[in-house]
Amino acid sequence: MSITVTEIVLHQLHQTQDEPPQLNTVLRENLLAITPEAEQMMLQLHQTYQGKAKAYGVFKSESTFAQQLNRLLEQETDFLPFSHSAAKMLANELAKYPFASGGTFILCRYTFLATEYLFIGLIDSRSSILVDDQLEVKRTEYLEITQYDIACRINLTELKLDAQSNRYLTFIKGRVGRKVADFFMDFLSADEGLNPQLQNQTLLQAVSDYCEQGELNSNQTQAVKKQAFDYCKGQINSGEEIAIGELSAALPTLNEQDFATFTQNQEYGLEENIPPVRNALKTLTKYSGSGKGVTISFDAELLSQRIIWDELNDTLTIKGLPANLRDQLTRNK
Repeated sequence: MSITVTEIVLHQLHQTQDEPPQLNTVLRENLLAITPEAEQMMLQLHQTYQGKAKAYGVFKSESTFAQQLNRLLEQETDFLPFSHSAAKMLANELAKYPFASGGTFILCRYTFLATEYLFIGLIDSRSSILVDDQLEVKRTEYLEITQYDIACRINLTELKLDAQSNRYLTFIKGRVGRKVADFFMDFLSADEGLNPQLQNQTLLQAVSDYCEQGELNSNQTQAVKKQAFDYCKGQINSGEEIAIGELSAALPTLNEQDFATFTQNQEYGLEENIPPVRNALKTLTKYSGSGKGVTISFDAELLSQRIIWDELNDTLTIKGLPANLRDQLTRNK
């Protein structure tokens, strides 16, 4: 698959030696030419972004960035002056944080699978060694386009169709922790939007409640939960979201109502489409936990069969140890 770049520009943010450090902007005076190399760079940035852990947000009513973006979308301003203003706003906000070190500021408007996006990212540079055509060894610098943490993306198509959406804005939850989220929320003047973790946890509760109201026994409940997990796992593997309607079609009808109808009647507040969170969904078919030097994980169907829980004495009895664990115990007894 490929993307179609409409407008793209690069600016530089340089950290000064002042105390406290400042970020100066070096602004291009024209847009970047849309070459095969530029489109290939954006394709790699897009693919990397797709695989990142992301949070969702919505613009505050007083957001200066949102106002300027709206002027761009209404064709009251051009992409270049919009990018200049964004770069300066970014530098002013990022300079407040100790991890600020500058980088290449990329703004790109592009289309992928009939959806228009605005990508905003601050990409680090790295040094490396190359051998040129004359077999001379030289130092070079390159952009870390496959590893970055400071970026956000706005789904312009969704924003135009539904300004009340809670998921048109996403940003990366980076390795340096919550500070990146704070920074982007302040830079964009945005509030938290859709919470995928909470939606997934609510979905798990809805599935459990659905089985309970259907008066299923333990084995039947585990079978339904495995059906739900298999559907969700397939969506994760294909890079798609969990569609409540599709999930409902994959589950049996209980007490003369399907799963989608049950969730609506019980007012769980589930979105029609939910970004899957793999670790949360695992609890549909597994029990796991760790603490005090012990980590335990097992398939839920083994409970009361090979795994016996004594609630009163707070113990688990395992019948039939895994062979590799038994070998380790034998060698070190």
